[in-house]
Amino acid sequence: MEEEVAYRAVSGDRITLQRRQHSASCREFSVRCPRLQLRSLSAATCSVWLAAYGLFLLSQNSMVLSAAIFITLIGLIVYLHFVKIDQESLLVIGSLGIQMTSCYASGKESTAFIEMSQVKDVVINEAIYMQKVIYYLCILLQDPREPHRVSEVVPLFQSSKPRLDCLVEVYRSCQEILEQRKTSPEL
Repeated sequence: MEEEVAYRAVSGDRITLQRRQHSASCREFSVRCPRLQLRSLSAATCSVWLAAYGLFLLSQNSMVLSAAIFITLIGLIVYLHFVKIDQESLLVIGSLGIQMTSCYASGKESTAFIEMSQVKDVVINEAIYMQKVIYYLCILLQDPREPHRVSEVVPLFQSSKPRLDCLVEVYRSCQEILEQRKTSPEL
């Protein structure tokens, strides 16, 4: 079963949540951010190149133009490969664990996996961000020495920053799977 619903991010941008239920104890959630707009990319590139051209006119040094082109291209490659995330996914498998994947604009993927035995709970937490209170979904990892304590908090969907209504949808599904695991210890 697959379903796609439109939501808003904290910034007001439109995001989509794609939900897939592979089985009763296996669900996948993907949050897609807006793609990089050619208009904003062109505006940034043009402003850097116009500033470089102004410096060239003042200094009459052609290295200024070459450096501006080089810096713009390197900056764009770094931004697409390390900063701009197009999609964040969360795969929850009750018997195995939770996999988090980030897909960058360049096509690079970054994946992290947490074994279910390390998961204490999945909660919605709140934080102050840019003079606003925002909510974020996070995984609480239990301390291996003291199972009643939390050893680490792993935030989810850090790039897309979905609003509370989207987070509640993912939270409820995660809680259903965690409850199944508690009632069926063999999972």
